[in-house]
Amino acid sequence: MSRQSAESLAEQARAAEDGAVDEALALVNEARAADDRGAGRAALPGAAGSGTGRAGAGSPGTGRPGTGRGSAERSRRTEPATPTSHMHNPDRPEDPARHSAPSDPGSDSQHRAAPWSAARAVAGRAGRAAAALRGRAAERREPLDRALGLTLAEPLAALSDLPSFDTSAMDGWVVAGPGPWDVRAEGVLAGQDRPAPLSDGEAVQIATGARVPRDATAVIRSEHGRTDDKGRLFALRDVGHGQDIRPRGQECRSGDQLLPSGALVTPAVLGLAAAAGYDALLTVARPRTEVFVLGDELLSEGLPREGLIRDALGPMLPPWLRALGAEVSSVRRLGDDPKALLKAVQASDADLIVTTGGTASGPVDHVHPTLSRVDAELLVDGVAVRPGHPMLLARTKEGQHLVGLPGNPLAAVSGLLTLAEPLLRILAGRPEQESYTVPLQEAVHGHPHDTRLVPVVVRGERALPLRYSGPAMLRGIAAADGLAVIAPGGAKAGREVEILDLPWSWNPAGGDGSDGPAGRCFT
Repeated sequence: MSRQSAESLAEQARAAEDGAVDEALALVNEARAADDRGAGRAALPGAAGSGTGRAGAGSPGTGRPGTGRGSAERSRRTEPATPTSHMHNPDRPEDPARHSAPSDPGSDSQHRAAPWSAARAVAGRAGRAAAALRGRAAERREPLDRALGLTLAEPLAALSDLPSFDTSAMDGWVVAGPGPWDVRAEGVLAGQDRPAPLSDGEAVQIATGARVPRDATAVIRSEHGRTDDKGRLFALRDVGHGQDIRPRGQECRSGDQLLPSGALVTPAVLGLAAAAGYDALLTVARPRTEVFVLGDELLSEGLPREGLIRDALGPMLPPWLRALGAEVSSVRRLGDDPKALLKAVQASDADLIVTTGGTASGPVDHVHPTLSRVDAELLVDGVAVRPGHPMLLARTKEGQHLVGLPGNPLAAVSGLLTLAEPLLRILAGRPEQESYTVPLQEAVHGHPHDTRLVPVVVRGERALPLRYSGPAMLRGIAAADGLAVIAPGGAKAGREVEILDLPWSWNPAGGDGSDGPAGRCFT
């Protein structure tokens, strides 16, 4: 396939994805508008995630997240249409045009959460818009020892032939013409420039990587030759012309493209770049991220005591964000102080702010009121996924976003992979991994209306669901290779399910030459 054809297909895929997101969010907004009319209130002017509506419901008609939203109103939610990629039960595809029942049948909720796949697509769209604003200003030329984990901002082209001269592939003797050969006293070592040429019937000892003398015909490995007491060399095997000689340009010629723009700089890429003549690489700078840990009940050290619990997210989020391609500039513990949160958000110059907790509607949940005060645009306000449905995504100002994670640890992981990962991947210039599916080894119970993300280990060709997958638990995810995407209604054993790789996991499905991708993490 030509590059132009591939780019055309990619553009068509993006257009189809945008159309699906617009359709899903239009359904959500239509339902919200109907509920608002039923409640005697004005409808929001734009769907969450449509790029036109503001967060929440402040003054009527403004679409901004007003501080006057009551806790009951903010907690209300019902489930929007299920995406076509999900199924209501393990045996029957879900009708994409049908609205599912409310996620909480006991509530009179009016807030409708975005479908999980649509929320991820909205985050990706936000990332593309922010990346376009960054443009070439996000490019940095980094020395090789600082480029690990970054993304190439331009193709990697060879600056010289590889190898740049004919070299010996083995320790032994380099010979000219047929044998036996008279062995010269001096040898040829790696690093020597232009050794003396050989005449037919001559040989000289040579080291691996050394430059081959002019007119040489082959290299005989040390174990494949012997010398007699007269200093003559005899081959113990047939000698083929050019054997164990790496000719100039065998790997590449100067100017050949070795890697495309957007390739992740791995240790192997650093080695290749150095071999090809590079001292520095033009890369996409890591998006800058700040983490604000909320909650007065959190301890930063010691054992839990007297109603206080250890902060699990403060230690977990920074390395996870770095694994997703971000630079974490600070981690701040703000407690349940609305003034401190507001001041921190207003002062931040990060590309992405990540908050933990405070996204629901309790008396100390201050994220929504803070977004209102900074005139933020709420793109995703709740996602139909378990755990993690109170997660949110907002545009706080041009080029800056905020991802609000639930306070429960596994719910926060769900939020990271749903909203932060698509946005950061695009800002960091990393390519999107192709999705893949693996059959379940055991059945998994589903939520009646929401997608579930369940920790799994992939062994051979099957995914084994792990225990300890409650929203407050980390025991399952700590042992997992990834998260299985379980459609509403659950999945039977043997059902193919999508797997979200963890950024540091090695996926056995992709490590043996099969189609699944192998995840790698370079922080």
